[in-house]
Amino acid sequence: MSLIIYHNPRCSKSRRTLEILENAGIDVQIVEYLKHPPSPERLLEIAGMLDIPLTELLRRGEAVFKQAADLPEPGDDGALAQWLSGNPSVLQRPIVVDDTHKRAVVGRPPENVEELFRA
Repeated sequence: MSLIIYHNPRCSKSRRTLEILENAGIDVQIVEYLKHPPSPERLLEIAGMLDIPLTELLRRGEAVFKQAADLPEPGDDGALAQWLSGNPSVLQRPIVVDDTHKRAVVGRPPENVEELFRA
């Protein structure tokens, strides 16, 4: 099994999620999303795997979100994905993706990741 983690090494939840994956012997591709943000298309794909609206991937408490004057209109997922890709600090973290089975989880709490290797 090979998974992708959209990781922020400064985030304790992200570090703990990565630790759970590594301790389980899972092959993990680490993407530091602040340096390499997911494309708008990838963000839409991830939201689909999570079966949630794209708006649920927003960290609304972040200053970038609170101060944004350029947020797209509600319901315009394409524009929101473009905005989120350009403002990755607002992205929920960590996100772990299993492309083989088209599934994903948000590691909040970190133990959520265990859902991906139970099935």
